[in-house]
Amino acid sequence: MILPTREEIEEAGKIVYKVMAPTAQYCWPLLCQRLGTEIWLKHENHTPVGAFKIRGGLVYFEVLSKSGRLPKGVISATRGNHGQSVGLAANMQGIAAKIVVPRGNSTEKNAAMKVLGVDLIEHGEHFQEAREHAGKLAEELSLLMVPSFHPLLVAGVATYSLELLTAVPDLDLIYVPIGLGSGICGMMSAREALGHKAIIVGVVSAHARAYAKSFAAKIPMESPVSTHLADGVACSTTDPEALELILDGVERIVEVTDLEIAEAMRTIFECTHNVSEGAGAAGFAAAMKEKDKLGGLKVGTVISGGNVDRDVFSEVLASKELRDRP
Repeated sequence: MILPTREEIEEAGKIVYKVMAPTAQYCWPLLCQRLGTEIWLKHENHTPVGAFKIRGGLVYFEVLSKSGRLPKGVISATRGNHGQSVGLAANMQGIAAKIVVPRGNSTEKNAAMKVLGVDLIEHGEHFQEAREHAGKLAEELSLLMVPSFHPLLVAGVATYSLELLTAVPDLDLIYVPIGLGSGICGMMSAREALGHKAIIVGVVSAHARAYAKSFAAKIPMESPVSTHLADGVACSTTDPEALELILDGVERIVEVTDLEIAEAMRTIFECTHNVSEGAGAAGFAAAMKEKDKLGGLKVGTVISGGNVDRDVFSEVLASKELRDRP
């Protein structure tokens, strides 16, 4: 896959901005104090579905519509944010959408998908099992399987990165969480489109290490998932096309634990009164983990989503048990 060009990202923006305005990026003084250097947050927790994924879904379905290739129905697998994106965009095009989630998935993300008209199916214990089941159902029911990684999705989500890098053109380093790869590939796309020099650092859960292991080995590798908090990056496999791009354009990958992510969620709330889900706080968690390396640098990261269940967030804010959980 070739990264989207600036023209392609800007064309994607025309689709995205019919539905939502560009999100804000702020330099929060208390966060800068905690990190010991200047840091900017891109607020993708402020989109109509509370996560960056909506941008890709809007572009994917709009392009299908304009090309006359809209199917009667679609199916996909998700832990929540991708499913909301597919649900909203499919609903706008008048298409039925089935979404497969693993059992025990976020109650509130499930509810958010259902209200968009999604037919929600629970299957498997992990995302990979849900994704494989969605693929089987796509064949059996003659549905279009909407992937989690696709050039149109990358072009769509790259619009947030183009916004950030245009608004803050002198960023030195950017931390980006990695699920299956659309967000970080979108950041690389925007950087190349603008001729920006920022270093891009990928962030994964230390309890979902597929991309970290694959990056080190330079080949696709699998890794079991055990994160309790960062469901948005809870992937046991990599996308080969995304990995190839990441190997070429990302300097390194940082692993953060659930405890580090929980502390980042607390800090973001304390310093900005913004709610971040686990995966959404992973970039700031990585920055805090590497704070001794960041003195004098202008740092950026993205709150990629704010869709955390109330009970989970309450525990993160107040529970000694979560703070001490191994």
